[in-house]
Parts: sequence; structure tokens; C-alpha cells
Amino acid sequence: MTTTQGNLASLSRFVFRAPSWYSSVGFALLIAAVIGLAAFDSRFLFEDAWEGVFYIGLPTVAASVFTPYVDRKLGGQLSRNQASLLALACELVTIAVVMVAAVISVLTPLGQSFVVDTLLVALASIFALRLFVIMAVSRQRLVVASAAASIQTVSAALLLFVYSGTMRYLEWGGPLTRAYLFRADEAPARIAEMQYVDPGKFAILAALCLIYAAGVWLFLTVIDQPWKRSLGVSVLDFVRGFIGHVAEGSRELETFFEDIGEDAIVPVTVLSVRRPEGGEKARFVLPMLHPGPMGDIGGGNLPRRIAEQADGLAFPPHATAGHDFNLVTEREVETVIDTANTAYQRIEYGDRATKSVRVNEGEATLTGQAFGDDAFVTSTYAPGFADDVEYAVGLSAVSEARTGGLDDVMLADAHNCNNGLEGEDLGHVVPGSQRSFDMIYGASEVGELLGNATRQPFELGVAWDETPWDPVDGIGPLGIRVAVFDVPGSAAESGAPQAAEQSDGVEGQRTAYIFVDGNNMVPGLRDRIVSRIDAVDRLEVLTTDTHVVNTMEAENQVGDAIPEADLIALIADLVDRAVDDLEPVEAGMESESAEVTVFGNDRTEMLASTANAAVSMGAPLAGAIITAALAVSALLFLVTNL
Repeated sequence: MTTTQGNLASLSRFVFRAPSWYSSVGFALLIAAVIGLAAFDSRFLFEDAWEGVFYIGLPTVAASVFTPYVDRKLGGQLSRNQASLLALACELVTIAVVMVAAVISVLTPLGQSFVVDTLLVALASIFALRLFVIMAVSRQRLVVASAAASIQTVSAALLLFVYSGTMRYLEWGGPLTRAYLFRADEAPARIAEMQYVDPGKFAILAALCLIYAAGVWLFLTVIDQPWKRSLGVSVLDFVRGFIGHVAEGSRELETFFEDIGEDAIVPVTVLSVRRPEGGEKARFVLPMLHPGPMGDIGGGNLPRRIAEQADGLAFPPHATAGHDFNLVTEREVETVIDTANTAYQRIEYGDRATKSVRVNEGEATLTGQAFGDDAFVTSTYAPGFADDVEYAVGLSAVSEARTGGLDDVMLADAHNCNNGLEGEDLGHVVPGSQRSFDMIYGASEVGELLGNATRQPFELGVAWDETPWDPVDGIGPLGIRVAVFDVPGSAAESGAPQAAEQSDGVEGQRTAYIFVDGNNMVPGLRDRIVSRIDAVDRLEVLTTDTHVVNTMEAENQVGDAIPEADLIALIADLVDRAVDDLEPVEAGMESESAEVTVFGNDRTEMLASTANAAVSMGAPLAGAIITAALAVSALLFLVTNL
């Protein structure tokens, strides 16, 4: 992940789920009642609360009920939950603005007319806010979206019109109409104090709504240009998809990603381990994809989906691929799973494996173990900070590993040491960098060692715990999984390069692979786990890079939230359980290619750059437009009050 992508990832702090519509409406009425107790002054507290509900809550209820109906009649797709949450937010904005104005009116000679003027500005402001959201969610033209956006403002203005004395001032409808619609003697005392509101104020409100709508149009037009030029899509497509995902859990964001995606061919490698009499014990599945972009959008929940398809205990390591190889839709996951099943059906099993070898090349540490003529290899840059490895780097490393005589090679990025989103360089391993050559040269050494190593019968033991933690703590639904391979002792092997650590000789060797369903690890945690667990001869820790945990916050690495001592104790217990589970097995590996749609080369960086530019440019632009709109509003009130 680059710095630009990290800035985009930090937007995940805005991720939430919209409450149900009745929860939003209920909270809106409660807030209105509380404000009524504070703002109104009648004979009974219950009456104050009711007046707050009537004057403040009813427009919110009207907006909650009628906005989705009107929007959908006009071809939109705003849900009741979204409409209710939007109405509640607008109610809170109105309350905040009016309460501030009320305090100012008490401390200054501006008086009640200032409160009325401020209320009109607040009503026009929530119209603009609602207009922006409805245009984004429903992708309606400004004029069409205005119908649904105006409901809350019109409802509040109508109540103000009827009960503030404006209707009496107009003298229309005769005594019967006045008797039923205008009852000033029953209006709240503080509302009665501001009788009457000049009919011209409502004309000003209409003018303010037009001015603010023009501001919304200008803002969207300017902010949309970079998106259309660089990606050929509208920012509203992204906003609509993002709002739909975070508020409703919809799949609309995938439609946006599909529009910018590109076709790609990716290898899908499967290592299956079974008992000699039949029955799969473990399955390692590695599609050369990145499990993103976030949550369960695209391939964000890819590790879990892979695990659900395995007969034995599934181990889905992180591939050497970055965000450019995110799947654009969850439908693409089915293609990957079908390809993995095809590879699985073609596997030929053998009962021979090598001891594991470990090579240190520059900053890279590679651990590998061969099963027949195939090999499973992991790479880490710990204790150095690193994030994703580029697709091209991984392919080159696999090719180098195969020059030693290996057939298929499953190369996993251990993804187990990073410092989050800090610093200018977030550890992305790109082609041409020193780190990329460290991995490539190290893979070549591992391939040579494993190609020449002795193959022997071996055993496998596995263990799994869902853990007491969840995505908020940085642990995904797969929890922690352990695989321990036991290869008995043999005659010493020769010809090994000095850079490699081996376990040759007559002694047997146990190698443990720890899979944590999380997105990277805090610095130093991997090394402390390796040093404190002595039940095996060699150990590597891998994370799946699941992006389910990133719906909570952009980083949320393993070790950020959970106690380190508890984590290490659980891993140690799982290793012991896996050792107790050891039994003779046989293994085989096969690869197939899948044709899928991914973000595409440099698309992630382009999307991140465009989104970050929009965010950085949007705040000053919005501030300038709001300042200009408020200045015009003040000028309008000044001219009309002369």
C-alpha cells in the first residue's frame, strides 16, 4: 500500500451502518421533545415536550416517511433507513443553528427577528444537504432531486406559516379556516413571541433555497471534473456506492469498481494434504489476488469464502499481489473458487516431502518446503516494515524458484510486519526495488535447495481456534490456524549455500505455519512469536490480509487491540494441539488460471489520487461556496429589512 492508497484507506473511519428507520425516527422525536422542554414555556412540562415534537419532530417524521416514497416514484432508490437517518441529521443541524442564534439574540440587541432569519438559513441549508445526498444516492438530476430534498424544509416552513401569525396577516380563507388552522392562543409562548413572520420571509426562504441549490450544483460540477478526466466516471457514482455500502451494506460500490476494472489472468494454486486412506486434512489455496478493497466488497472477504469450500482445514495465505489486483465484485470470487476446485480435482498425491529451509537474502527471509516436485514458500521482510508485494515481483520470484527443478510453487507473502499508515513509504515492494531483488534472489536459492533436498515420508497436524476476538480487534472470522509438518531424520545433505539455515542431519524436523486471519501485524510481534514458541524447530507467522477488519478503521493490524501475551499463549496452545494431531499424510499441488476482472494496473493509485485530490480540494471549495452563500444570504436579509 502506497502513501496515497493509505490516505484513501483512512476514509474507512467513516464506515458505519445506518440504523433502522424506526430507530432514527424514534430518536428524532426524543430529541425534539427534549429541545421542547428547553425552548418552550407553557404551563406543563408535558406540553413543552409535545410542542417540541410538533414543531421540530413532525418535519423530521414527514421527511422520513415521504422522502423515500417521492424519490422512488421519480426513479430514485433512497431507502427508508437512509431517508430517516438523513432527516435526523438535518434536524440536529437545524436545532444546533437555532439554539446558537437564540443564545446570540439574548446576549445582543438583535432580537427575535434574528432567530427567525437564522431559522430560514438553517431550513435552506438542510435543503442543500438533502439535495446533495439524494443526487448522490439516487443519481437524479438537480431539478428532479429537489422534489424529495425539499420535503423537510417545506414541512417546517408550512408549520411556521400556519402557527406564526402569517396566515392571519394574509387574511385568506375566512373565519372557519382561521379557526381551525390558526390558533395563536394555543401556540407556545415563545413561538407566539415571534408572531408574526412577514410573508416576505417565505419568499426569502425560497430565494435562499435557489441560491444554495446553485451552490450544490457548482460544487458537484467542479469536483466531478478530475474523476471524469482520469477515470471516465462521475464522483457521484463513487459517493452513491460508498454511502450505499456503509449505510445499507449494498453492493452498489461494486458497480463503480466494475466500470473502472480491467480483465486479468491470475494463477490459482492449491496444495491439498490428505490421509492415505482418504479424506482431506488440510487445503492451502492461493489465488494471486489481493483480498480487498474493504469489508466484503469485491474480494475483501476472499479468505473466508475460500475456506468455506475446503473439505479439510483451509489455509488461505496472502498472495504477492497489491490493490491493483482487488476483485471488483463479489461475483468474481465464484470464478476463483471454481478455478480452485478445478485445480484440486487434478491433484496427484505423493507421500514424500522435504524438511523446510530458510534463506536470508538482504531484507527478505524466505522459508520453503517441498512436497514431491512442488513447494510451498513464504516470504517476509520482518523486522523491516513491509506491505503488499507487486504482482510482477511475485511472478518473477516464482519463476526463479522453479529454475531449481521444482514444478509448481505456491509463494505466499507472510504480510506480518508493518507500521500502519505512518511515514512516506508504507513498504510496498515494487519491481526494480532492492527488496524485489532480495525476494527474487532468495526464491532462487530456496528453489535450488529444495530441488536437491531429500524427500521422505512426513506427517501433518492441524489445529484451529476462532479466538475470543472479532474484526474490531483485528481478527477475522477464520481466527488462528496452525499446520505442523513433521519430517523424520535422514542422512546429512550437502551442497547447501552458506546463506541458508537448514535442519540437515539425522534429527527430524517439525515446521509450523501460523495463519492469523488479519491484516498485517504490529512491528516486532512476528519475531516475538517465533522466539517464544519452542515446540517446533522452525516457525513462520502469516496473515491472510483479510479486509473485513478494515471496516472498523484503516489500520487495525494484529496486535493493535488484543493483548500480546494472550495472543502468543493461544498460538502456543494451538501449536501443541497440532503436534498432538500429527499423522502420516500425502500431498499434491496443482495450478490453474482464472480470468477475472480486477481494479487494473495503476487504477488503484489513480483512484486513490483522484479521491484524495477531491477530498483535499473539496473542503476549501465547499468552504468558499458556503461562505459565498452565507454572504449572499446576509445581504439579502439586509436589503429586505431596510
